[in-house]
Amino acid sequence: MNDCDINVVTEFSLSPFSTSRMNEILIFSGFSVMYLLAVVGNMIIVALVCSVPQLHTPMYFFLCNLSSVDIIYISTILPKMLSIILTEDKTISFYGCMTQLFFFVICGDSDIFILTFMAYDRYVAVCSPLHYTLIMTRKFCRTLAMSYVILSVANSVMFTKMTSTLSFCYSRLINHFFCEIIPLLLLSSSDTENMKMILTVEDVCLPVLSLLIILISYARIIYTIFKMRSSRGQMKAFSSCSSHIITVLLFYGPSIYMYMKPESKHSKEQDKILSMFYVAVVPMLNPFVSA
Repeated sequence: MNDCDINVVTEFSLSPFSTSRMNEILIFSGFSVMYLLAVVGNMIIVALVCSVPQLHTPMYFFLCNLSSVDIIYISTILPKMLSIILTEDKTISFYGCMTQLFFFVICGDSDIFILTFMAYDRYVAVCSPLHYTLIMTRKFCRTLAMSYVILSVANSVMFTKMTSTLSFCYSRLINHFFCEIIPLLLLSSSDTENMKMILTVEDVCLPVLSLLIILISYARIIYTIFKMRSSRGQMKAFSSCSSHIITVLLFYGPSIYMYMKPESKHSKEQDKILSMFYVAVVPMLNPFVSA
């Protein structure tokens, strides 16, 4: 039997940003503020939507879902990274790593689904206002919410299970500040070709399909707005969509650049910075964009 097959991994070592101790302290301070702003801001949105009857609408229902997911998203990753900077202990247990991966996949998939549902909500509101209450019923919104939860959890269970069975014989240093799938696959000594193929198909299909639906929705929305005779009506329609458009740009912009940029000797550090943008910066900005 190969010794690698029976080698039990108990912990990994994370590799945050390669910089001086002074810069690490600045990073710690900055991202501590980001974390507090993101958690407090998104919790305020959740509390307001739940407590104010006037906000019990489909648009705010999905916004509440997005804020809830963002709280979990940033809380899964940033506290550990801040702990590494503060204590200089870069180790993370195997189960802690798999837990990070599990929630990272759930939250990433959930954000994609929610942004797509929000685009459809704005499409119905602008293009079919007379049928809005008939289409976007409470039952329909809850069904959409339940569907993204089930799909995201199922997908996360699959990837976490597949990753947890990999062998890591030659190195346990993850070249990232959290346990993401791609760095773990690059680190593994197992045959990961099938898993990489599944990941590539999913990385292309789910975000591209989501972005396509969003673009088609907004193409119809813009067409409908320009057909309106009232400038006041046009402004109202644009304002109702503006926050969602900004959120979509913040979420998809770094992701698209990450997958399209050419590889270079500095690409790994650039990937960390871009990952930090959609893991920390976007959840922090969402409450301000939505306000």
